Order: sequence, then structure tokens, then C-alpha cells
Amino acid sequence: MISAVRMFANNYASAQNQARQDMISQRYNEIYAHELAHKRAGGNLAGNIVIERDENGVPIGGHVSIKMPALDKNNPDKTIKDASTVINSAMAPSDPSSQDYKVASQAREIKSQAESYKRTHPDSGKKLNVIA
Repeated sequence: MISAVRMFANNYASAQNQARQDMISQRYNEIYAHELAHKRAGGNLAGNIVIERDENGVPIGGHVSIKMPALDKNNPDKTIKDASTVINSAMAPSDPSSQDYKVASQAREIKSQAESYKRTHPDSGKKLNVIA
């Protein structure tokens, strides 16, 4: 009788451990897929995927750093292109977070500034091709 109780307890503990591992694996995969969408859309502006875990090793979030462009008055087209890449990267996952929306908003503002600068300075970024 005691061995049957022990077997039941061992099986129960094993099942609990397996359920916990399955939950951790599922959560990791969800977070990784979200961050991978950012990374792929961000191209060379995106950094590495980082998965954050709590004190018990359970994945709780992640991030991918992205190089936010600054207005380049010598090349507003590059600023516009890079800002568009950041916007696409921020909004790439099927479930963007509030932080993702903030990053996209910031990039939209930079893009708007570059477009405005380009309209008011139509010759910016153009090089004079002089053959001497």
C-alpha cells in the first residue's frame, strides 16, 4: 500500500514538473516569436533578441534593441527609410505591446520631421556632380 502511494506521489510530482516545463516552453516560444518578428523586420537596425526571466526561470518578456534614427539634414531620405524600418519593426508582431506602439510613434515623429525638412529643403542630400 505504501509503495502504491509513493508511486502515485512520484507520478503526480512528475506530471506537475512536466506541466511546468510545458508552460515555460510555450511561454518562451510565444515571447521568442514576438521578438523574432521585430528582429526580422528591423534588419540591420535591430539588435539581438533578449528573453527576460523571473527569479524562477520563467520567461516573462523580451526585447530587441533597435537603432532609432536621428534627423540627418544631409540625408533626409535615409532618415525617412530608417524611420520606416523602425515603424515596421515595432509593429511587426501580431500582438504589438504598448512599448511597441511607443517606439513606432517616436519613429513616426522622426520620419515626419525628415519629410518636412525635405519639403522645405528640396536640395538637401543632393551632391553636385562637377567634372573639372
